[in-house]
Amino acid sequence: MTDVLMEIRGLSKSYPGVVANDEVSFDIRQHEIHALLGENGAGKSTLVKMIYGLVRPDQGAMKLSDQAFAPGEPKVARSQGVGMVFQHFSLFDALNVGENIALGMENVLPQRDLAQRIREVSQAYGLPLDPNRIVGSLSAGERQRVEIIRCLLQNPKLLIMDEPTSVLTPQEVQTLFATLRKLKSEGTSILYISHKLEEIRSLCDTATILRRGKKVAGCTPSDTSAAALAEMMVGASFKAPQKKQHELGKTRLSLKALTLAGKGSGKSPISDLSFEIAAGEILGIGGIAGNGQEELLAALSGEALSAPQMCQLNGENIGHLGPNARRTLGLLCAPEERLGHAAAPNMSLIENALLTGALRKKLVKNGFLNWGRAENFAKTIIHEFDVRTPGTANTAASLSGGNLQKFVIGREVLQDPDVLVVNQPTWGVDAAAAAAIRQSLLDLAAKGAAILIISQDLDELIEISDRFGALYEGRLSQIKKTAGLTIEDIGLMMGSATAEATP
Repeated sequence: MTDVLMEIRGLSKSYPGVVANDEVSFDIRQHEIHALLGENGAGKSTLVKMIYGLVRPDQGAMKLSDQAFAPGEPKVARSQGVGMVFQHFSLFDALNVGENIALGMENVLPQRDLAQRIREVSQAYGLPLDPNRIVGSLSAGERQRVEIIRCLLQNPKLLIMDEPTSVLTPQEVQTLFATLRKLKSEGTSILYISHKLEEIRSLCDTATILRRGKKVAGCTPSDTSAAALAEMMVGASFKAPQKKQHELGKTRLSLKALTLAGKGSGKSPISDLSFEIAAGEILGIGGIAGNGQEELLAALSGEALSAPQMCQLNGENIGHLGPNARRTLGLLCAPEERLGHAAAPNMSLIENALLTGALRKKLVKNGFLNWGRAENFAKTIIHEFDVRTPGTANTAASLSGGNLQKFVIGREVLQDPDVLVVNQPTWGVDAAAAAAIRQSLLDLAAKGAAILIISQDLDELIEISDRFGALYEGRLSQIKKTAGLTIEDIGLMMGSATAEATP
């Protein structure tokens, strides 16, 4: 048909022990925002990598504008009109906007002309950028603008977007949607990947649903409920997380004027943070990426030390203690960066279970590893958190992002901590897995743990936290009860519009 931009026919790709895509076929039409949905490990990432030239299919074929399309590398895909904005930004902090954009282009204009084009295109699409700004000084939303403008300068016919709203405030999401609708009206087609189903319903014209590598359905999102979309992705119904009524206990975690100096900058990424979390309570901390979230987690995990009294666990000063000592006392953490921080990419799942579970799960005795116990612990995590993997011997890097996230969260939850600090607990995780992770955190709190959730998913914070505060430039807003707060209230707190420094 003449209005079809891209035809995908029978694309298949296999890796050792897993079929990532199994004869996937669908069309992307002109003037269309097309959603690609599926639970973690369904094959979405592999499919878009084949479209963008990062992976070669084992079989199948594609056509773009009725011409054979088989890019062997991304620059070939870009030259034929396919651009991609990845979930993880590929930018150099020390370079300015113009220099970063130039690095991703084949035919680079002279610097002055490129700067003028950046200003023109970014203004035209409602994403204003200063080409002379250093990228390290930009917010997450502004960094995403750099990636988008870099694509738009190459006049793409098809723009692929992978989880584009995961680091944006509600206000920035609306700006992005306005841009995508303008692109659609001008003839650019968009292939949109997201686990936020209400976004899909409001933005996308068509959806293709993958399950375990196969296309299982197609639908019009606006005519389909979020619950129905989720059930098509998973192949079964699932329950929303349920809070259990329970009494709060004694104070588990207490921060008293916690302050950390910046790394060589002379500034304080964390300044005068004070709060308490009781046994059975969940405190949610929101904020745009880069406002002190990673520093807060480092200060709590023991990777960054402070004065002893600034951090207390069950009434004991621990600010001077390192990670292993804090784990022994019952404070566990799951950082945002899955590969490289939360898990070692080239180590097996058994070894990754051992890395943080050695002390509390008694996997080491007299300096010797108990390999059998470590393997059983890894198997328990995989079973209880539905981690999709051929076996415990597989490496962390072999898992999809969402399945690795389930493994990391499960590893910490199953150690029964007194305090659990989690940064982005359901980032990049499908709806069913996100519901399961949130329920595990609620259950842990009901057992008497104090939980601190650092997240940019505002729906998540509203759903499961008891109180909420926003980080802005290393300072914490007034902490408020979550009940009664709206998404708009939280969005404003995150942007500092109503944030007040905690006394």
